[in-house]
Amino acid sequence: MTDLPPNAQNPENTNNDVAQELLRKLRQKQGNWVEWGTAIASLQKTGYNPQEIFEATGFEPIQQNQVIVGSQVYNSLEKFGVSEATRSHYSARGSDVLYELRLLTQEERAAAAELIFIHKVDADEAREVAKAIKEFSYFRTLPEGFSSHPGDAVAHQAWKLARQNSDLQERSRLIAKGLRFAHTPAARKQIEQLLTDFTTVPKRPAPILPFYRLESEEQLPRIVPVVGEFPVSAQDLQSVPVITEIEPFRMVKFAGEQAWVPLPGWQVLLAAEDPVAILASSDRFPNQSRTEPVVIVVDRAQRQWDVSNYFVVENAGELDFQWFETEPEIPLLGRIIIIVRAKKILDEELTKDSWQIDE
Repeated sequence: MTDLPPNAQNPENTNNDVAQELLRKLRQKQGNWVEWGTAIASLQKTGYNPQEIFEATGFEPIQQNQVIVGSQVYNSLEKFGVSEATRSHYSARGSDVLYELRLLTQEERAAAAELIFIHKVDADEAREVAKAIKEFSYFRTLPEGFSSHPGDAVAHQAWKLARQNSDLQERSRLIAKGLRFAHTPAARKQIEQLLTDFTTVPKRPAPILPFYRLESEEQLPRIVPVVGEFPVSAQDLQSVPVITEIEPFRMVKFAGEQAWVPLPGWQVLLAAEDPVAILASSDRFPNQSRTEPVVIVVDRAQRQWDVSNYFVVENAGELDFQWFETEPEIPLLGRIIIIVRAKKILDEELTKDSWQIDE
């Protein structure tokens, strides 16, 4: 083996030294939480999984995810400019609050962070603020009396919910929330009108999301590349690329950017005209008690709005999933027909040993 020159460093050793230094700093809680998020993201990129990082540092996987995402949101705040007081506040605390802003655009994150800081909002309320700002962004024409300011976006959501609520106590709470966040006099006036107008507007319930859970091994087919039809040559055999399955859905990639994911032949899939799959996390959807990877199947041919389904839209250059209570003013790119959860495997190693299963 050729020796390295005296001043040269082995890249693998160098990377390992950097990783060990990051682990040491995390273990000793050096720096602020933003630096922790950056360090954990770097470790994961170099091959460390969340469990290994937890065992070496004490940062639980759910906490790792929070500070990673929170630090990314924090860095976007600096790009779009926030006040020094806001920046200083979030550099010391608030990873849980900034985590809730992850689905907003970078510009919206900065405005929301300022609003949340001014009103001293906690993480639970920050989730509601982010949801209000996101939904408000879908209006092509601003609702009467409300401006594009994030405070008015939150006020509009409170106004809408108050009008739908017949319970006087809850209605009063929502009106108070709207007045608290309203930024413009016009928005305040709209909300104050609810103090004398007790008309209620029926609320349409959101449709049930089409979640499916893979339950058996038979529902997890394996994709095998086809060499061709006999006779075939050795070159034909060797030219087929090696397939590496990517868990938890056994997705495979070939040379190039195209990938395929195997799914069972459910009737809703067979009936789809132009289905495509998108990988995401379940927390992109409302009321999900646990966060897990999912495959979202969208039929691009179904672009006609109806109140019973969720649709794909474009939001600031990125795809987004949304249910619309009324027909939206923005183009619909497709309808969600299936959201697939991965199969639960209690002991993955056990399933590989058929003799153990037989016993």
